[in-house]
Amino acid sequence: MLQSLAKLIFTVGLAFSLCAHSQDYPSKPIKLIVPIATGAAFDTVTRLLAEKLHNKWGQPVIVENRAGASHNMGAEAVFRSAPDGYTMLFAPPPALVINKSLFSKLAYDPDAFVPVSVVVSTYNVLAVNTSVPAQSVQQLIAYAKANPDRLNYASAGSGSTPHLAAEMFKTMAGITIAHIPFKGTSQAILEVMGGRVDMMFVDIGLALPHIRSGKLRVLAVASEKRSSVLPETPAMSEVLPGFLSVIWLGVVAPTGTPPAIANQFSSAIAEILKQPDVANRLLELHFDPIGSTPDAMSLFMGQERVRWKKVIRDSGATADQ
Repeated sequence: MLQSLAKLIFTVGLAFSLCAHSQDYPSKPIKLIVPIATGAAFDTVTRLLAEKLHNKWGQPVIVENRAGASHNMGAEAVFRSAPDGYTMLFAPPPALVINKSLFSKLAYDPDAFVPVSVVVSTYNVLAVNTSVPAQSVQQLIAYAKANPDRLNYASAGSGSTPHLAAEMFKTMAGITIAHIPFKGTSQAILEVMGGRVDMMFVDIGLALPHIRSGKLRVLAVASEKRSSVLPETPAMSEVLPGFLSVIWLGVVAPTGTPPAIANQFSSAIAEILKQPDVANRLLELHFDPIGSTPDAMSLFMGQERVRWKKVIRDSGATADQ
């Protein structure tokens, strides 16, 4: 009885302390953990936002890269952090909506994070090396069916969005293509351009220079409609209805972070995304600004979890595949 009363008093006291603390937030440096390597596109966006948040709040905003273990290392670090708004996770989909279905065991619960904001999004394109005898998605599917196990595809690693996009493509098209994972997107692109790998799904910002130089052939964009950047390239959904592979950057906080802090952080991001210099930089990187509310992010992540869980189940993809 006394133990239960003591626990109740502690819980109420902690809640009151966090509520009071959120009223003068932020009052000290903030750490943004990114579970990917320095120099990646999402890392660039995070550092841009960190600079703007520092300008807005007058507090240092530090970006810390914790790459490794398919984004799980950085996610676990945030999961174990204090729920006070001073440690945030800036992450693409794997750590937030994919890995729970892909790994048999995780040291953190992705569903328990407090949603803050979907910051930006972009989409994958299906690109092939120029020696592949296909000028369209239809021709690629026909070639793959006529030549089982002949084609292969590259990815930046098992569990990445491009990996699962290719697995979804295989399942929906009814074809077999071998997966060749690499340790990064840059290496994967080089292998495709060099003709050592046949194809890959890759985000438009990274692929576009090579498409324009003629080193890669683009067959489709994995968005819901055609891209204004590649207006002559069909959307994958024109061939395979329902196909969609969007890449996004989301912000989440440790379990128990007060809603007031999540809302304040979300509002600040939405405000920053509207600044002309930020908007122009995102346009250069081929990102669409989102700046969602915590509630909107929660709904969106729920939809993403269901979609990627189905892809993983239907394809049989694993973390080691």
